[in-house]
Amino acid sequence: MADDEVEDVQELGIKAIIGFDGGNTNSLIAHPNGKHVVYALGNKVAIMEWSTKKQQFLVGHTNIISCVAVSRSGKFIASGQINHIGFRTTVIVWDFEKMELQSQHEHHKVRVEGLIFSMDDKYVISLGGRDCGSAIVWDTEAHQVICSNQVAKGISGEVTCINSMNKRAACFITAGDAHLTIWVINHKARNMSQFNVAMAKLRRVILCVEINERDEVCFCGTTTGDVLKVRLFFHHDSDVLEPTKQPSVIGCYAKLSKKKLDRGVVDLYQNGIRAIKLLFKGKLLIGDGEGNVELVEECIKLTHKFDRNVKMPSVPALKVHKTTNVNAAVSAIQLIDDNTILVGTLNSEIYTINLTEFKARLVVTCHTSTIHDVAFPYNFSEVFATAGKHDVRLWSMVTMQELLRIRVQNFTCSSVVFSYDGKSILTGWSDGVIRSFTPLTGRLIYAILNAHNKGVSALTTTSHGKVLISGGCEGQVRLWDISPFKQQLICTLKEHKGPVSAIDVNKFDSEAASASTDGTVIIWDLQRQRRRQILFANTLFMCVKYFPSGVQILTGGSDRKLSYWEVLDGSLVRELEGSPTGTINVLDISPDGEHFVSGGNDQIIKVWTYQEGIATHIGVGHAGVITATCFSADGKHIVTCDASGCIFVWKSPFAKKSISGNGKIPSTEAKKAPTPPRRLSRGEEHIKDLPSVRSSRSSVHHQKICDECCPCDKSSSVSSRSTRSTLISCK
Repeated sequence: MADDEVEDVQELGIKAIIGFDGGNTNSLIAHPNGKHVVYALGNKVAIMEWSTKKQQFLVGHTNIISCVAVSRSGKFIASGQINHIGFRTTVIVWDFEKMELQSQHEHHKVRVEGLIFSMDDKYVISLGGRDCGSAIVWDTEAHQVICSNQVAKGISGEVTCINSMNKRAACFITAGDAHLTIWVINHKARNMSQFNVAMAKLRRVILCVEINERDEVCFCGTTTGDVLKVRLFFHHDSDVLEPTKQPSVIGCYAKLSKKKLDRGVVDLYQNGIRAIKLLFKGKLLIGDGEGNVELVEECIKLTHKFDRNVKMPSVPALKVHKTTNVNAAVSAIQLIDDNTILVGTLNSEIYTINLTEFKARLVVTCHTSTIHDVAFPYNFSEVFATAGKHDVRLWSMVTMQELLRIRVQNFTCSSVVFSYDGKSILTGWSDGVIRSFTPLTGRLIYAILNAHNKGVSALTTTSHGKVLISGGCEGQVRLWDISPFKQQLICTLKEHKGPVSAIDVNKFDSEAASASTDGTVIIWDLQRQRRRQILFANTLFMCVKYFPSGVQILTGGSDRKLSYWEVLDGSLVRELEGSPTGTINVLDISPDGEHFVSGGNDQIIKVWTYQEGIATHIGVGHAGVITATCFSADGKHIVTCDASGCIFVWKSPFAKKSISGNGKIPSTEAKKAPTPPRRLSRGEEHIKDLPSVRSSRSSVHHQKICDECCPCDKSSSVSSRSTRSTLISCK
């Protein structure tokens, strides 16, 4: 029986991944076809069609991908990953047309630092990290290693970047800390010969290398903030592979300053030059650690009178034509067409810059650190909100693009929830303040100062929107009477001895369950404002959810168990092993109550059947600990977030089943023509609507008209946005 269950487990399908890892060198690569962009995303290689923003993923790595390369013809993609210390890591070559693995090898240790294809796509040269220190040449046709050699030798430090020649397939260059070397591959002898670049007394840490199209010179960006110009001394005949004489540095250039500087002082790029791109006309695109992207050109005649008494190696020789800023350190510069460049940043953002106007426009963005919570509006599945460090973001489920960003600098948002009428976004922050924002403009509606002494850790609200329930890191649960003009504390419930990790309210708004890391789950009576039941377990409870009917609750924690509890007497009904290795951090139950999803430290998403308690589907791909999950309101998608800042949108495997039960109406038609008669048959709709009646004259008048035909949501008249979210209309 157990074997049959294991065989039936299927893999979840991915709709989209919102994320971009901008921390690696050359983190963003434009495909030669001009239509796609390739970048690493966790343990997957993402291929985005730039015009439509549709994504495809190459799956095969077992850990975080550290570097990606695309061949000159565009037929192949190579990717290398990070592994645990002491273990070998993998380099995979992918077929771009077939979207499948072509070949792979495991000859590097711990980390692959850089990858590059040769000019004719015959070789893939991979560069190992500090634990490996070797360059390995892989034959893409024979699927075997041609040769390998130690790169860092003598007094040189760590080697971090690699690039290939444009006219000679068997030549490439490596650079790093006091290291700049040209390598020539001898295929017949299966070895490599090296030619060190003469740098005299100059010592630099090189971050990027760009070679001109004729293999005459190369430009190197350094941590100092200047550009090294190196003459390679290759023969004019491209069949001659070895340089005619030793390559040497012929210039160390800084930019010409518009300001008057002291004698002997030059204007350097702040925090180093992180990316260089050579244009066809000889101009350079330079991106630095301050987020500046500049179009510069080397001056033939130096106009700056340099003080020869001061021996500075950097000479002002770069004339700046255009400049812009992308608000973070630049990690990659790529040309998508003749007039548009793409810029990737360390803040996991992608900008486009038109070379004519030279203005940066944000195109792709995501969280840069741990996402703590995710939430959908009530009965509305087209947008969702995520909470992270410094900000709360609103995303579109249609375009997978950011719609709104609400920033509170230097603080972390631990929880986010939409009000039932859709008029506000309620957030809890690490400074102990509960803030409410408008969902369209992000304007602050109100803030409850000092809501909790040690920060707000959990937040939820009742369906009528008048009571807000918050949990703090000090262990207190507090009830608030909420209105746009007044926020008053109703009571403080002091039972927990540890931080409150999660709070959930049943559908009748009569009870709330709070989970804490002190090993207890307490069921509170919201009417009498006292404890109704307390559940004990030898675990740190991390999450709690009510079953849609309100008769059971589901919990997860550090004991790796998923537990079913009866609300009436607090008895344990069932225990499931949610994970064999890690803590269960998050869970959510589908709107129909037939399935639930769980995730934790094992970085695996699991979908379970609620009644049978069997895992039917798993989702693999997160690069960090899973910290938040949520079903969409229509049950078609599952959104999960992790500690690396990535957002995964999964296709719910049981969406068709839930839709067919509602009459098989397409989603667009369902919004235009909902079916009130079917909602009338449920008694709970009347119970839910009774507390939401407002005292305003307009809502009272609306109630008199609508009570005769159907029990529509009284909050649907507040705004056009809430009308869309409730999807209920009166005829």
